[in-house]
Amino acid sequence: MKKIFGVLAICAAMFSCTSKNAEVILFPETDFNTELDGKQVSIYTLKAGDLVMQVTNFGARVVSLWTPDKNGHYEDVVLGYNNIDSYVNNTGERFLGAVVGPYANRIANGTYTIGEETYNFPQNNNGQTLHGGLKGLDMVVWDVDSVTENAIVLSYLHPDGQDGMPGNLKIVMTYTLTPENEFRVDYLAETDKATHVNISHHSFFNLKGEGNGTITDNVMVINASNTTPVDNLLIPSGEIADVTGTPFDFREPHVIGERIDVENEQLANGLGYDHNWVLDRKTAGELEFAASVHEPASGRFLEVFTDQPAMQFYSGNFFDGTTSGKYGKALNYRESIALETQKYPDTPNHENFPSTLLRPGEEYTHHCVYRFSVK
Repeated sequence: MKKIFGVLAICAAMFSCTSKNAEVILFPETDFNTELDGKQVSIYTLKAGDLVMQVTNFGARVVSLWTPDKNGHYEDVVLGYNNIDSYVNNTGERFLGAVVGPYANRIANGTYTIGEETYNFPQNNNGQTLHGGLKGLDMVVWDVDSVTENAIVLSYLHPDGQDGMPGNLKIVMTYTLTPENEFRVDYLAETDKATHVNISHHSFFNLKGEGNGTITDNVMVINASNTTPVDNLLIPSGEIADVTGTPFDFREPHVIGERIDVENEQLANGLGYDHNWVLDRKTAGELEFAASVHEPASGRFLEVFTDQPAMQFYSGNFFDGTTSGKYGKALNYRESIALETQKYPDTPNHENFPSTLLRPGEEYTHHCVYRFSVK
């Protein structure tokens, strides 16, 4: 109990002491300060508009993200842990709040070929490679290049051969909170050897607040007319499938739980929603609307914008309540969602998917905005 509530009230350090701001809890540096792999780990606090966020440079993870409801009541709307040890030695969900990559999502059989060279990676998920392998980008310490009141710039050199991935991949990533209540994620990456790159952000959102109940009553919109169907190992078949007349059609608002348990092969394969939607885009590289989620009771409304061609929507199907989050509440089945803007899963093994190959002299960029409001 002392660990959970060994925190600082936000009003003491950042705001005037109004009743709503006193609801916001900050975790002290002492719960995160440590040294891993010869690098210092800590926790950093950002604020702008109505948002307050804490980030650790271990895995570039969002630890907490506080936003008000329609009555001005604050909740922390992302899942996480309240100390560094729980992230490093986790026994539950590994990717809470983290950057995932260098290749987010799955690579079939842990292998791909570039030219005449075949590369093999740790098979860390049912014989497949998930989110970069055993270390990925989430189990390493990122360098903190700069911190301001509302932004943090982090960088990491993913060395050639780590988890089998080719190329020294230099990544610079910026988290920014804006006065418009946006959480913005910007990536830039370069390599010295041809490699496949698909980096994404993996916060698990519950707009009721962490541990405060199901997401199946949330109302979802996804701006996509197609998905990439998967087998029972969640590897794409290569097909681009029309969502019309299926439980995957969220072009008009639908309650998440409305169709999640209907008889459907794709839903059975994912134990619910855990699929890649091909976004309906008008431009090749501008920020465009991807999805929205509305939590009716609190009124919290989350919109997602991206320049990427796709988004993974995951409905928290593999949580089982055996681990607890930051405030002592169980992390339960279907009590969070992930909205991961991305390229397509397993692209290196599907010639018909848009390329993810990054060559020396080229830049990988990726921009994503999570905008919070109430309605």
